[in-house]
Amino acid sequence: MEKSCGRMRSNEKAAQRDEEWGVDFRLETCPARMQLIHIHPGTPAPLPKETSPACCPRCPPCGAVELSVPPSIVIVQLLTTTTTTKTTPAVSSVDYSPNRGVSYSTPRLPSLLPPNLDTFLPDIAIHPVVMADFKLSAQLTGHDSDVKALSFPNPQTVLSASRDGSVRVWRQTSSPPPTFEASILSQTSEFVNSVTYLPPSEAYPDGLIASGGKDTIVEVKQPQAAPSDNAERMLIGHSQNVCSLDVSPKGNYIVSGGWDAQAIVWNIKTWEPEIRLSGHDKSVWAVLVFDEDTVLTGCADTNIRIYKLGSAVAGDAEPQSTIYTPEVVRALAKVPKGHPSGADIASASNDGIIRLWKLNGQQVGELIGHENFIYSLTSLPSGELVSSGEDRTVRIWKGNECVQTITHPAISVWTVAANQETGDIATGASDGVARIFTRSSERAASAEAISAFEDAVKASAIPQQQLPNINKEKLPGPEFLQSRSGTKEGQVQMINEGNGLITAHQWSQSQQQWINIGTVVDSAGSSGKKTEYQGKSYDYVFDVDIEDGKPPLKLPYNVSQNPYDAATKFLNDNELPLSYLDNVANFITQNTQGATLGQSAPTGPDPYGSDSRYRPGEAEPAAPKLLPHTEYLFITAGKYDAMVNKILAVNANMISSGRKDAALNPTEQSTLKAVKQAIESSNPVSQEGIDLAVKIVSHWPYSDRLAGLDLLRCVAPTPLAADLAAPGASFLKIAAISALEETDGAAPNENSAMMALRTFANIFSSSKGRALAAKESDLAATVIERVLGISGGEPIGQFNRNVLIAAATTLINYAVLASKEKTAPQSKRFITALGKILSAQTDPEVVYRALVALGTYASSNRAEVKSLGGEGWIKAAIDKISEARVKHVGQEALEQLR
Repeated sequence: MEKSCGRMRSNEKAAQRDEEWGVDFRLETCPARMQLIHIHPGTPAPLPKETSPACCPRCPPCGAVELSVPPSIVIVQLLTTTTTTKTTPAVSSVDYSPNRGVSYSTPRLPSLLPPNLDTFLPDIAIHPVVMADFKLSAQLTGHDSDVKALSFPNPQTVLSASRDGSVRVWRQTSSPPPTFEASILSQTSEFVNSVTYLPPSEAYPDGLIASGGKDTIVEVKQPQAAPSDNAERMLIGHSQNVCSLDVSPKGNYIVSGGWDAQAIVWNIKTWEPEIRLSGHDKSVWAVLVFDEDTVLTGCADTNIRIYKLGSAVAGDAEPQSTIYTPEVVRALAKVPKGHPSGADIASASNDGIIRLWKLNGQQVGELIGHENFIYSLTSLPSGELVSSGEDRTVRIWKGNECVQTITHPAISVWTVAANQETGDIATGASDGVARIFTRSSERAASAEAISAFEDAVKASAIPQQQLPNINKEKLPGPEFLQSRSGTKEGQVQMINEGNGLITAHQWSQSQQQWINIGTVVDSAGSSGKKTEYQGKSYDYVFDVDIEDGKPPLKLPYNVSQNPYDAATKFLNDNELPLSYLDNVANFITQNTQGATLGQSAPTGPDPYGSDSRYRPGEAEPAAPKLLPHTEYLFITAGKYDAMVNKILAVNANMISSGRKDAALNPTEQSTLKAVKQAIESSNPVSQEGIDLAVKIVSHWPYSDRLAGLDLLRCVAPTPLAADLAAPGASFLKIAAISALEETDGAAPNENSAMMALRTFANIFSSSKGRALAAKESDLAATVIERVLGISGGEPIGQFNRNVLIAAATTLINYAVLASKEKTAPQSKRFITALGKILSAQTDPEVVYRALVALGTYASSNRAEVKSLGGEGWIKAAIDKISEARVKHVGQEALEQLR
């Protein structure tokens, strides 16, 4: 029997029967959403905040069973209880939707239950049980400087590490409200930046505490130790600051990451480095133990690397796979099972975005809300994620939505940790205070303490450059706060108080009110006096930290300059990649807000606070047209020393194993070094150098060929490469065949495929190379189709960012060739490949380049792009990527089709 209704009707007899039987419904969605819905008899009644989710407050204890189900499934349990007759509960599967209400089917019932139970069902009311907001539980004061790291191993204990050189153990001494007292575990003269807890073992029943910092040592001590007590172990292996620590689930090993580009796995039985996780080029800012055999690292070189410890050879583990991200990786966290995105991990970056990833490298979501660097990530037992950063906030994320923003009276919230028993969180900030927040009213701080915390936030001075552009005259007054609601959690609105002060207010979605988070003060910037730098006068000379562990670089700027021009010069002067351009330009803009030169007053933000762009003066001029793209793009930067060393190492192994026929002789080894010098100085490579690269990729085993393919793409810009006349093969054909070889039925190596695509892109450097590229356009299309999985097999590096950028760059060059030369060989296949990228990929850089290529094709071949579905691809890309540059170039591409 099935029914469907929004509210089920009952009669007098049903109500009488209900009193006797005590019918109770419980509807539950996936625990990752923590949205519990109780359905209970009779008139709706308010649900107490602390009601146990296992029982409806209107009924006797019903013993409802917790269920874990996919997010798309909603389950209701029908349970019956009676005080007079012993019965067996009847369980019905029930579906609920806002449109249809409750739909249920009753199975065959036990004989002791009424056979027509459905006619006895009372009125049913559905009440969403909303998770309570986090409120202050306790403030842990005692550190003399920033709290950089925390661990929250049990509800009564918090561990903290600080720039004051101390590690402290905070133990709860009373409750409610909870109070904590600290004992100093360790005291050094250097910053301590990481801390973690090893669970109890037979040898250490109280567990162990490991901490690391600027002294390069991982110190391991028992929780009861005093600063004067010897450490259990001092783990020596890093040469620079130890900035990240984690422990395996079973407590079998510790993982550390440092500014020295090292990640080390320490065996706690021997207390020696057991495995070194290789491949990092810059600081390892995050380490994450995913399971006993899997460790992930997040690096300042923008990559997330995944290691299988069981694959280590002689104490060294190469990454099993790499996730290529568009930004430096500051933090990593495991995403709880059942998360709506289906993600395995989350990463946080300097751009204020949390990215959600599958372990195969597929990006499945972004969490956007932070307004500055994100420093820390963790997860809650509820399935939610928590983040903290440089914008003074901790944010709680349910699914893809920010459901609470906790502003702190400090500039930086360096760290956030969660207790997996209670779901409470601990935060550490630049004001030297660690704080605990809870959703439980029993563990909340006193009303006076909560009020004092809120007052401290209100009293905060907010530098003007941290907020959107301000025009006092156009800001609304205090009445706005009473008449207008916010549009999203954490939205900031500035108010002109009428007394010369500007206050900032943040919208709380759960409380449905604006919360005062501080007073805006003049921007910290130029004092009006010029500053001398390298013999010239500037309005500003900034210190810019590009990488931890290295001295800051000087960035001079005059308000008469275009921020992008100053940023470009700064990057070129310091030999930094142009990928930093937007970051540096935005830094200039934010930190010179309010400084105008011969310009009228800037316009203010919209009254709803949705305009969060920074503008140094009047509105920015219209962005330059990007399409059609007119310049060829190349991928020539590389680690030439590492490439040559790898070739020589493989060559030595070949000689020792008797493969002298394919190995390089002494003359060829000298040629290799000459090639390196030529490409480092951007000089043409000799014919001998071209021949050497071809020999390596053609004659060496496929598994040893990657460095040779790297060499091949480095010599591709030389015009001599296009002149190569090997029997039956051009330079590009050699690159394709050598890279896409399938040995023993295995798919081609994705990094080898990437090198082949980079070779195709780089051949456009010379006029001879462009002629060869046009001649081999069929081959190029075949290679791209193979890599994307359009033909020939499964995709190669389906979510490998570097592979996809190489493919998109090659497609840009063919699009530019078609636009300039008015010839479009294989255009249909190339446009189809761009559609494949735009349909399947979510990486902003990959999508941006694909849009540039497609828009350039559209400028010279509008009809073909439209007929293949280009308009739909572009619109879909604009919808799924939030970055302004992607939307801008996408709109331009659409204009090309009109």
